[in-house]
Amino acid sequence: MIRRLLPATALAAGLALPASADIVDMTDAEREAFRAEVRDYLLENPEVLMEAIAVLESREAAAGAERDMQLVAVHSEAIFDAPGDLVLGNPDGDVTIVEFMDYRCTYCRRAAPEVTDLLNSDGNIRLVIKEFPILGEQSVLAARFALAARYAVGEEAYAVLHDALMTMRSDMTEGALSRLAGDLGYDGDEILAAMDDPRIDEIITANYDLARALQISGTPTFVLGDQLVRGFVPGEQMAEMVDEVRAATD
Repeated sequence: MIRRLLPATALAAGLALPASADIVDMTDAEREAFRAEVRDYLLENPEVLMEAIAVLESREAAAGAERDMQLVAVHSEAIFDAPGDLVLGNPDGDVTIVEFMDYRCTYCRRAAPEVTDLLNSDGNIRLVIKEFPILGEQSVLAARFALAARYAVGEEAYAVLHDALMTMRSDMTEGALSRLAGDLGYDGDEILAAMDDPRIDEIITANYDLARALQISGTPTFVLGDQLVRGFVPGEQMAEMVDEVRAATD
């Protein structure tokens, strides 16, 4: 970092380099004097270094956003229209939010009511759920159970269990999941029996592969428009992002 900032810092300090303008061609004495002057200048004006770091971080953020846009464009069909995903909100909404989530993720649980409020208040958002269990065996078990509900009972059961799993407090064991389903009016044993459906393996594997391609390593991660939003986002901020996507497509 310091090496990259030396030329700009020297100019800002009014320092004069030798005619070669190349620190490599300095004598040892010239190089030592130059470094001492740069050090003194930075100690006297540390804000210069902070400004340079801020510019570098801004450029890196812009490059990252551009990279994410390209990744979303390349994988758009798998992101927005994979057949195995749960779709909530308005299936015909003009804005789609995709969420990579894990039922045991604290921040996914924190985001869940905010996302629900956004869906209810907007009414024109399509939410796509990507089962992305990365927090251990119980996460995988819960994701498989939720997907099994679709094949054993139906899409509505999947949606109901999805919401219930986001607020489940106990360990996610087979017995606990079966009891949860029973409390909701479903046959838990029937759902457990459907967990070996090969379509479940296909969906979860596809989500892992897609996450790897998109360089997603944590939950929640949202795809909104052509952006990847990594981590928890307050509902108000998410609503502003939805408005920006909507305005960009009008």
